[in-house]
Amino acid sequence: MKNTLTHQQRFAKMTFASVYPLYLQKVEKKGRTKEELHQVIAWLTGFDDRKLQELIDQNVTFEVFFQQASLNPKAHLITGVICGYRVEEIEDALTQQVRYLDKLVDELAKGRKIEKILRGSLTS
Repeated sequence: MKNTLTHQQRFAKMTFASVYPLYLQKVEKKGRTKEELHQVIAWLTGFDDRKLQELIDQNVTFEVFFQQASLNPKAHLITGVICGYRVEEIEDALTQQVRYLDKLVDELAKGRKIEKILRGSLTS
């Protein structure tokens, strides 16, 4: 996926706190829990509940959010289409990381088993 600079900057400036409630609403509407959402986020980023809440309270941008994350070494196994783009083909690192998170939230909302979402690992 080729991105314009404007597209990349949009993700860099968007705050995680503005999107988090949408993630939560999406998964809860489909019968999943906040704890499951946090488990998926923790797997991808390494953030525990306390750190996640701290980042939300600080209203950090996605750029800062992912700068502070320890991206899971299995994140490259996240594949498929999200918002019309194949996540594995996204060239900009930040855009790809945001789309990884979007893809995991989608999988959770669609009822996929946690061990599949976490790419075969129930630990982070």
